[in-house]
Amino acid sequence: MNIDFSTFRFAQPLYLWLLIVPATLLVLWFWQVFRRRADVRRCMRERLLPVREHYNLLGDLAFWLCLIIATSLCIAALARPVVRLSLVRNSSADIIILQDGSASMYVRDVAPDRWQRSVRFLRVFADALSWKGDRIALALFAHLAAPQMRLTSDPNALFFFLDHLGERSPFRLQEDTTWDTNIEEGLYWGLKLVEGSEALFGKSNNAKAFVVISDGQAWSGQVANALATARERRAPVFVVGVGTPAGGVIPEPVRFDGSTPPPTHSVLDRTSLREIARAGGGEYFELGRESDRDIAFKIIAGVKRGAEVKQQVESFEDLYWRLLFAAAVVLCVGALLLKGTTELWWQVAAVLTAALILVSVPR
Repeated sequence: MNIDFSTFRFAQPLYLWLLIVPATLLVLWFWQVFRRRADVRRCMRERLLPVREHYNLLGDLAFWLCLIIATSLCIAALARPVVRLSLVRNSSADIIILQDGSASMYVRDVAPDRWQRSVRFLRVFADALSWKGDRIALALFAHLAAPQMRLTSDPNALFFFLDHLGERSPFRLQEDTTWDTNIEEGLYWGLKLVEGSEALFGKSNNAKAFVVISDGQAWSGQVANALATARERRAPVFVVGVGTPAGGVIPEPVRFDGSTPPPTHSVLDRTSLREIARAGGGEYFELGRESDRDIAFKIIAGVKRGAEVKQQVESFEDLYWRLLFAAAVVLCVGALLLKGTTELWWQVAAVLTAALILVSVPR
């Protein structure tokens, strides 16, 4: 954060005319200091004491100096001083999450199953995101894609999805389209979400990236075409694998004729997932190899590290309350220097005056 003092100004300079009062009092204060020092010299010259007498440099006049300074600060605060601040920060991120919802996500080789394990990771990912300018979109995919949430900076929208679809994928096992994993369709709809957001709210300088969460089972579609499109949009593809190399059996749906289909075994396809991450310019991670929080932070850092644009935010800072705080500190210092009852009453009067200024000042 940089403060440009050349832009310092007063929003209501009319109140600065009141500084004539403390300036006059300051002249009188110096006159009193001069008279005090003259009296001290005369007293030390004319009085004969067995012990050398010591006198404070200012005596009770120190309190009056603090009172004059505090009054000047209050008047300056009334004039509303402002200064321009420049804050340079890294660009935020637009992250499109593509969650695999195919039949293989029902396999229980990770507890409780691959789908619920993925949802648990998404919760950690949402908690790791700062949400200060960052946005998230969400789409599910199997053979077809199902966009769930457009780009939004509201975390409640994502948590709403996680709360209502946390136990099962919305793609039913009884449907044939569930038994396929079309990453091309998922990336296609992810890009559509970005384009739709730009059409509604204009082009954003946020760094863009895809996060694909899948087991890599039964890929279909022209993945290379989708990855090439993502690279053109400068949106790297990060892949998070869920499952184990040993795998498990996909639960079979209940058939109306009572027949039992042959079991289908599903394993984590690390090779294809790593290839997709490499071709997409991202990284491959695997749930269970390291903590979910570490994976989330690495993905977010990788996305923002690729951001070329830094945003410079300029605003004007009101110094009103800072000057009032300084006036209060000066008054407290003056109170510590008080010894007589009269000065204490003056201190009470000064505090009441400052309170009246706070109440009457326009906000």
